[in-house]
Amino acid sequence: MNILIKNIKMLVCGDIAEGDICISGDTITAAGTQPEGFTADKIIDGSGKLAIPGLMNCHAHSYMSLFRNLADDLTFEDWLFGSIMPREDMLAPDDAYWGAMLSCAEMIKSGTVCFMDMHMFPMKCAEAAKTLGMKAVMTRGLTGPDRTEKDAIRRYNEHMQEREKFKDDPLISFKLGPHAIYTCGRDYLEFLIEKAKETKQEFHIHLSETLNEVKNCYKEHGKSPVEYLDELGFFDVKTAAAHCVHLSEHDMDILAEKNVSVIHNPKSNLKLANGIAPIPHLMEKGINICMGTDSQASNNTLNMFTEMNYAALLHKGTTGIPTVCTAREVLDFATVNAAKALGFEKSGAIASGNKADIAILDLDRPEFYPRNDLTAALVYSANGSEVDTVIINGDIVLEKGRLTKFDEEEIYAKAREAAEKF
Repeated sequence: MNILIKNIKMLVCGDIAEGDICISGDTITAAGTQPEGFTADKIIDGSGKLAIPGLMNCHAHSYMSLFRNLADDLTFEDWLFGSIMPREDMLAPDDAYWGAMLSCAEMIKSGTVCFMDMHMFPMKCAEAAKTLGMKAVMTRGLTGPDRTEKDAIRRYNEHMQEREKFKDDPLISFKLGPHAIYTCGRDYLEFLIEKAKETKQEFHIHLSETLNEVKNCYKEHGKSPVEYLDELGFFDVKTAAAHCVHLSEHDMDILAEKNVSVIHNPKSNLKLANGIAPIPHLMEKGINICMGTDSQASNNTLNMFTEMNYAALLHKGTTGIPTVCTAREVLDFATVNAAKALGFEKSGAIASGNKADIAILDLDRPEFYPRNDLTAALVYSANGSEVDTVIINGDIVLEKGRLTKFDEEEIYAKAREAAEKF
């Protein structure tokens, strides 16, 4: 289908331009001036609206929406081991599906077009994303002591079976997801490194999230989690590492040398009192910074607008430097930098030849008046409720604030029913 978005303001390379956006199939064919001979099957009036590259959430656990507001104000260990993991053991696959459906609905309605998920339920989260028309990078959470342990191999095989099922799907892609160094034994990590190289896959992992993780790694291995993984050759595989809160100077140098993308999760890290990632310093070292929300159990939303706002404000306050993490830089975290981390070469920007992944915001809102600097407004004023239309791969999945692929009320009812057991 050909779509014409007429007379719209658009975010292009951090600046605001105005004109038309033409979409053919899944691709933007023009951004600015409508090419001669272009015929639209659908016309969207962009007057009073702003088109931005669809936001990308690089670290989430979509099935965990059912745990929202259930385990708050706890230490990390009490939260994870005492509250969340026991509830995960109670989940059935269908529960995970409706939890993921709720998450995808929440993300789409706040302008997110793609997410990287670490999950426990093969097929279910990918099926939810596909149902609602959302792009997703699936990583089955992999845990185990070694390559001989039955469940560790079962989890890896589940990942490979899911990858095979969706191998030709334009919306669903995959990375290997070793959960963390404290849930994966050395031999199991070495096994996954071998498999990653053999099958040409990349990694998504939780890394240096808590002080206890770092302290225990020094106690067990005599080095930091980053140094430990580097010693194993883990970073010889392209890696996107979530959190990276507690890092030494040497750790940061390793991440820079190995071109590791760091996924910043400011709200989750603050809520669990895990600390603040040294994002400005990582940026100085040229490390690719992207963003994630983590799960609703630790955030408690999947709203990338509020995440961007936290990132921009947090580092100004902690460094005492008001010029760090500017609005433009933080927007890059959630768009072009995220596309780089996820492996999408033709995403993250509104440009001819890129995939048509676009969020359209209604500017006729009090938070957008006066319109002095719309780039700054996206980070410092917007809250996500302004999202009117979302286009993913050239397909309109949200129109006038409503999902087009599935009944929202059914999602809410099914998620509420699934959560009753908790």
